[in-house]
Amino acid sequence: MHKSAISQGNIYIGLPMWQHSHWPSTWFANSPKSDNALSLYAKECNTVEGNTTFYSLPHQDAVTRWCESVPDNFRFTFKLHQNISHVHQLQHCEDEVAQQLSLLQPMREKLGVVMLQLPASFGPDKLPLLEQFIAALPSDLNIAVEVRHLAFFAKGAEEKALNQVLMRHNCNRIIMDTRALFTGPCNSDILSEVRGKKPRVPVNVIATGKTPIVRFVGNDEDADNEACLRPWVNKVQQWQREGKDVYFFCHRPDNKDAPWLAQQFIDLYNATSPAAQLPDLALKAQPEQDSLF
Repeated sequence: MHKSAISQGNIYIGLPMWQHSHWPSTWFANSPKSDNALSLYAKECNTVEGNTTFYSLPHQDAVTRWCESVPDNFRFTFKLHQNISHVHQLQHCEDEVAQQLSLLQPMREKLGVVMLQLPASFGPDKLPLLEQFIAALPSDLNIAVEVRHLAFFAKGAEEKALNQVLMRHNCNRIIMDTRALFTGPCNSDILSEVRGKKPRVPVNVIATGKTPIVRFVGNDEDADNEACLRPWVNKVQQWQREGKDVYFFCHRPDNKDAPWLAQQFIDLYNATSPAAQLPDLALKAQPEQDSLF
């Protein structure tokens, strides 16, 4: 799933984690036993949504170990720490930014995107802070920004101003698609919990930088997921034809099921692109999973 023969741009498909207690007996049931979950994961997906750094920074040894566990064409994405984005809200945090970027430096060649997730309280009045913050970052750092203030989704002057800031600095606007998550009845505790945590914001599709990022959150119904996934196949392929590298992250209410959502996207992609097939995940070969696709 690394390079499409019909396009200039790459597609990176990943999940919000590289290990789950269920995967050794499901997704990786037919894989050689390994203590290195990341190494197994990186044989299947070529990126991962690194949420761990939002909560705590790893030890330098861990960063080195991660980098050595994946092939050269794997791309990590990591979030900036919540102290930077939520506590300080981009102000007076130069030392913390420098610390995190220094920590990630050993994997620089495999660092696809650094993600900045802003809280819903970060509104249009703080756009000058965002631009100042982005401008101070290293020019070769690929940055993606996720906003949650509703004014940035209203297709008015505030959203236009945000997009212009991002485009001026070649920053990517992260697109959160939770439409499938909020489709249909809520018939499980975990679905109710995830619906309470994930933002329900409009899906305004725009590529403000060279690497569009989609965070797709599905539910537990294949039909609902397919209806929301299908338009993304065409958009992803369009971006690839334009020479953009696309990151597509797949979430499910219980992320133990996220690999099956990724395979569902791969199936839809391959059905429309017979000359440039993406490799199936290992779970595709498992007979008991055929009904999911």
